[in-house]
Amino acid sequence: MKPPQIIEPESWARPLGYANGVAASGRTLAIAGQIGWNPATSKFESDDLVAQVTQALRNIVAVVRAAGGEPRHLVRLTWYLLDKSAYSEARREIGRAYREVMGDHYPAMSLVVVAGLLEDRALVEIEGTAVLDS
Repeated sequence: MKPPQIIEPESWARPLGYANGVAASGRTLAIAGQIGWNPATSKFESDDLVAQVTQALRNIVAVVRAAGGEPRHLVRLTWYLLDKSAYSEARREIGRAYREVMGDHYPAMSLVVVAGLLEDRALVEIEGTAVLDS
């Protein structure tokens, strides 16, 4: 598979931390919403937003790797977040955590502020789409 191609209209400002579009071909992997708990125990190890984001991203990468892929195969992430202010305050730390887990790969992303998530202690849920080799 060719690596995903980042699509950015020429006249637009360069986005920070995401891509406006990604084109790819191959086998599509839909990744269910992942939260910041330990997936082996279904228990939260932290109530800190950055820690939960880090764990949710690790969980996404684990699913991608289980399918034979790598973070670079992700073409889309949708983040569901409870607290916009908490995200804004922790943005730098979240960026560092993102790069630690994902490297310098930035797929198309959306962030949606929601009223609640199914798991009471969850502060964030992230779902994804990856395109893998056929």
